[in-house]
Amino acid sequence: QVQLVESGGGLVQPGGSLRLSCAASGGTFSNYAMGWLRQAPGKEREFVAVISWSSRSTYYADSVKGRFTISRDNAKNTVYLQMNSLKPEDTAVYYCATSRGLYRDSDARLYDYWGQGTQVTVSS
Repeated sequence: QVQLVESGGGLVQPGGSLRLSCAASGGTFSNYAMGWLRQAPGKEREFVAVISWSSRSTYYADSVKGRFTISRDNAKNTVYLQMNSLKPEDTAVYYCATSRGLYRDSDARLYDYWGQGTQVTVSS
């Protein structure tokens, strides 16, 4: 069973930056596409970004395009989300998840394994 652990969240001022990490264990990390999703209390889960196993293909939600960058290091079994120019509306719990395709969607049925989430709060 694949285990995923997110880290790097916290409190940051608008315009600031954070780098989230997701460390995987218990499976073959490079076999999966990896996605980042987020959810604020009382709101629907939202797709953020996804990256293919080779890092050749990426896709971003329009709301984060140009500000966030997803990357992965298969040798370290880790996927990253670099978040720049953060806005208050980016406040949410951020999850990483494995996928067998580049679905560009927030439907939980498309993802096999999830991390526990890390809180990102953007506030002045």
